Amino acid sequence: MRVVVAGLGVQGYKRRKCAGADYVASVDPVNPDADFCALSQVPLARYDAVLACIPDQPKRELLSYCVAHGKHVLVEKPLWVDRESDLFELEHKARERRVVIYTAYNHRFEPHFIRMRDLIASGELGQIYTCRMFYGNGTARLVRESGWRDKGAGVLPDLGSHLLDTYRFWFGDMTPSFAITAANNFENLAPDHVVIASEGQVPRIELEMTLLMWRNHFTCDILAEKGTAHITSLCKWGPSSFIRRTRVLPSGRPPETILTLTQDDPTWSAEYAHFRSLCADPAPTDLSNDRWLYRVLSRLGDEAMARAALS
Repeated sequence: MRVVVAGLGVQGYKRRKCAGADYVASVDPVNPDADFCALSQVPLARYDAVLACIPDQPKRELLSYCVAHGKHVLVEKPLWVDRESDLFELEHKARERRVVIYTAYNHRFEPHFIRMRDLIASGELGQIYTCRMFYGNGTARLVRESGWRDKGAGVLPDLGSHLLDTYRFWFGDMTPSFAITAANNFENLAPDHVVIASEGQVPRIELEMTLLMWRNHFTCDILAEKGTAHITSLCKWGPSSFIRRTRVLPSGRPPETILTLTQDDPTWSAEYAHFRSLCADPAPTDLSNDRWLYRVLSRLGDEAMARAALS
């Protein structure tokens, strides 16, 4: 497979490295290291797929161009458009042309995330009562100094899209009603700290995200009928630990198992291999997860901006 990287920024360089010998060219309107300024300048015969590492605004136009010319496309999360009908249209046209549109959520390939998904699916935890995730990095200043990032709902579509997608990865196509419980713009124009939660059903879900965690960190705590499960950190920030504790009745110190990984981030190469396999034997493009995320993030984004404006 021959791929073009569209958008030669931080993500683009990572995608180019993972593509290895598949990489044939790069596109970027401002980076002088890129081979072309626009995708339309790249001869169609030179590539089979595009790795789209671009801002939200031009995503629909670029994806439409790729689909129209029979090119598969991996697009960085979230797949943002002007209206939900755009996603239906992209899905329909991709199916007609038998091309893949794949939205990249690389944390699905984090070893402990896969382990948590499998543990939940096994039923060994019994009824799950609550799931709380925290995702924080220290990019507030970088975002504020960016010409296009410090606007809109801020951290919510950035890190919140990862957390919401992880929730779906672990629990399936449940559709809880999330609400904003906190939204603040402590340092930035757009919200840089947001908490959302789903109340009134089991499991209760709480997702906290921020750009103000000066040391990058991720945690997850699942409390359940027969024990608990926990993740501390990601491989890219390692060491990353998975902790499982088995409940002792009526009470007592639970036995626990701890698996700690100290390794380079495996998610980018694993995700590219997955995308490559999808392109080799294309199944009909399914953007149902993107549509759900679009609806949830659109509604919560409006609420977060309104709350942050008052803080």
